[in-house]
Amino acid sequence: MQFETQVNAEHSGKRVDQFLSDATGQTRSAVQKQILAGRVKINGVSPHKTGVKLATGDTVQMPLAGLPRPKLKKSNLKLEILFEDEKMLVINKPAGIVVHPDSTGHHENTIANAIQAHLTGKFEGFRPGIVHRLDKDTSGALIIAKTPESLHHLSRLFQNRKVHKSYLALVKDCPKTTSGKISAPIQRDSHKRKQMAMHRQGKNAVTTFEVLENYGWCSLLKVNIETGRTHQIRLHLAGIGHPVLGDTTYGNKPVNARALKELELKRQFLHAKNLEIDGKTFDAPLSQDLNLALSHFGV
Repeated sequence: MQFETQVNAEHSGKRVDQFLSDATGQTRSAVQKQILAGRVKINGVSPHKTGVKLATGDTVQMPLAGLPRPKLKKSNLKLEILFEDEKMLVINKPAGIVVHPDSTGHHENTIANAIQAHLTGKFEGFRPGIVHRLDKDTSGALIIAKTPESLHHLSRLFQNRKVHKSYLALVKDCPKTTSGKISAPIQRDSHKRKQMAMHRQGKNAVTTFEVLENYGWCSLLKVNIETGRTHQIRLHLAGIGHPVLGDTTYGNKPVNARALKELELKRQFLHAKNLEIDGKTFDAPLSQDLNLALSHFGV
């Protein structure tokens, strides 16, 4: 069995050892041994270093035969499954849960842990691949590939922009136009490494929006993204003066306080509502807290 996938824009710039560790569930040291043994290929060529940075469109291959079964602590987190077949799984991700285990204390109660528990015993040498990501406090439709072949296929669809994703966002005030397009490159903030910033030297990022409802001091938008940069929607909307309500990183503190008091909104109102891929369409219902927030407007 061989793992093979194409790098999409979201993972551009990531080290190949970290990328393969995240994708397959193998430890980074195990992946590094594979790289140094010449078993890993990037565009058909074996890299000589474990820290080689990947670029959008790169094809990465690593044999899984002989590797240990990925170890990931199971989680009792219950998944809201929107769709499942032999190739992929689509869930309605809850807010407040990170996608992958990381070095900041998230080791067990992650989406990856819950998926591992759901699919226990069905895989060898491969951890079901989460094709794209949602921020910790963003809810909505999330796709998981169940086989290496499916991961490669779905990743190519994302890479070739053949996936349509639309979000619902409750934002400060209301845009002056009923629809709009935001085109502003994004890169890692040079001063705050956990944040992103708009900068002319960053990676191309395009967001479009449509006003669905105007509530005066805030409005409900339908948001589509042509690219999938980290924090893209939140950063772009904040950049035009309409930050997402409840966003503690790029948002407006007085407006967030009002949203908490009047709408009982305790997290950012950003939800991946609709996803179209490979001829299938998935709709992720709003969570209870977001429905409660809208109910204050009589929705």
